[in-house]
Amino acid sequence: MSAVHVILPEGIDDPARPSGGNRYDRRVCDGLAATGWSVHEHPVPGDWPRAGEAGHGELMRALRSIPDGALVLLDGLIASATPEALVPEGHRLRAVVLVHMPLGHRLPDAARAREGEVLAAAAAVLTTSRWTRRRLEGLYALPAEKLHVAEPGVDAAAVAPWTPAGEALLCVAAVTPGKGHDVLLDALATVTDLPWRCTCVGSVDRDPAFACDVRRAARGSGLRDRVRFTGPLTGAALDRSYAAADLLVLASRAETYGMVVTEGLARGVPVLAARVGGVAEALGTGEAGIRPGLLVPPDDPPAIAAALRRWLGDAGLRARLRWAARDRRASLRPWAATTADVAGALAAAAASVAEVPAGATR
Repeated sequence: MSAVHVILPEGIDDPARPSGGNRYDRRVCDGLAATGWSVHEHPVPGDWPRAGEAGHGELMRALRSIPDGALVLLDGLIASATPEALVPEGHRLRAVVLVHMPLGHRLPDAARAREGEVLAAAAAVLTTSRWTRRRLEGLYALPAEKLHVAEPGVDAAAVAPWTPAGEALLCVAAVTPGKGHDVLLDALATVTDLPWRCTCVGSVDRDPAFACDVRRAARGSGLRDRVRFTGPLTGAALDRSYAAADLLVLASRAETYGMVVTEGLARGVPVLAARVGGVAEALGTGEAGIRPGLLVPPDDPPAIAAALRRWLGDAGLRARLRWAARDRRASLRPWAATTADVAGALAAAAASVAEVPAGATR
């Protein structure tokens, strides 16, 4: 039996704080355990990646509790921000860093340098999209053999019934600046002459000031009765939201993959999204080679509004995109494939360290 120690943020199972990264971590841990791995979870408290001295101290204690030579999978939100904790342990642990979102992609040069130090010290780096892999190669010139990709999986789901006019819009994302709800609302405010309603599912507690501004803007734009903020939903409640949707809308300013894209496609729901990061990768095409949605430039309310006008005003387009979404649904990856990719990266890390002569440092 293979064993792995997993360093992850505390609270990944908190239903009040669902996120793609949390769901990915949980599915990978459970998937590895189900395939025979001995998985030892080490939840670390703190508001990562800005956890402060207390969080860094907790991380150092967790790492020091892990025996020499152990294989360790570290969530990048924690690892990438803490070279002072991870790098000194690199000589005795076989560390694999799971990068959900490169910190160097959106933080100052100092953070970029810290992340680069961590990734250089790791035995392997695991990314959740090919876009992230390319981004890390560009930021840090990491050797190709050190980088591995394990795209998120998605659960099978029943096809959503749709409405003929395609009026039901759904946005599944925490209400934070990175998810672009302000951009989406600016677009919606210019298409009020058309029939639609939009449900926004996601936490309003990550950035309370921003969420308050967004909801105030919705009221001020005359969208109060057409845009609904539900807060976070999971399980059957989230399933019902997808089932009631005609079109998934995502105005993100940054995404490494976009798990909600494939969750929508699993139900045959087409997608309107900003072309950022790995979103195009998640959207993909079906066997017929047709994209099951519309991609627009980021931070561009007029582009989103124009795409919405096309969707709402063209029954033929809606039919084509719905057919393409069903076609793409058949080729979506199951979580078992993600688990196999992660296991392969862990095995490669173990083998690469084993090749280092005894007494040598990496």
